[in-house]
Amino acid sequence: MRYELMLPHQIREAIAENWPVVLPLGVLEYHGEHMAVGMDTLAVVKMLELFERETDIVILPPFYYGAASYAVAEPEGNGSVQVGGNALAPFGEELFYSLLRIGFRNIHAIIHHQTENFAAGMPTDLAFKTAGRQAIFRFIEKERGEGWWGSETMAGYYAEHAEGGNFFNWVRVHPLMPAAMNGQYPFDHAGIGETSLMLALCPEAVDAGRFADNKSWYTASAADASVELGQQGVTMILEHLRAMLTA
Repeated sequence: MRYELMLPHQIREAIAENWPVVLPLGVLEYHGEHMAVGMDTLAVVKMLELFERETDIVILPPFYYGAASYAVAEPEGNGSVQVGGNALAPFGEELFYSLLRIGFRNIHAIIHHQTENFAAGMPTDLAFKTAGRQAIFRFIEKERGEGWWGSETMAGYYAEHAEGGNFFNWVRVHPLMPAAMNGQYPFDHAGIGETSLMLALCPEAVDAGRFADNKSWYTASAADASVELGQQGVTMILEHLRAMLTA
């Protein structure tokens, strides 16, 4: 369900049944002359809309204003919007803290931008990972007071942690495409992989008539994109979402 359309009784049901609450996280960035600047975020939104047909989830309004950087192209006339990680982290903390206050304990942010480096982290995902941890510490300290971890009530912490009872999993950040997809589906920027994914998920975000206007190395393969290839990516991403959000 889209969070902005939910009624209070539906929110309470989602809390009681521990539905995944998912933030589509992304950027607005130049993706060649043939593709919409919102591609990275649109891919997450459209995949979650497909996944929602299978199970109960809460889809938060997407956040498009991540750290796009100007590494691909200068912003003038090209559309990239850059908000640095130092500005993102406080926003993320307040958002996650508010969601914890509401009662959610199964909160996720999913990002596609720059996730070939997800293990090491890049500015947007690092900011929201840090924000999630900060929000959890802040929330638990408010609820239980200082010294909460050292109290006798936490004596079973390590055993519970080993069994999967980890409250630091209340807020998690994931890549849209897992590392397992490497070599199975093209990971690129505005090339055959991303263009095919958009053709399958959001064809209005691609204008094939503009392929010839591209002059950059990273868009050279875009003209070879196809709905069929994109659908292969969709199938793999759905498997990934099932593993992340229904475990």
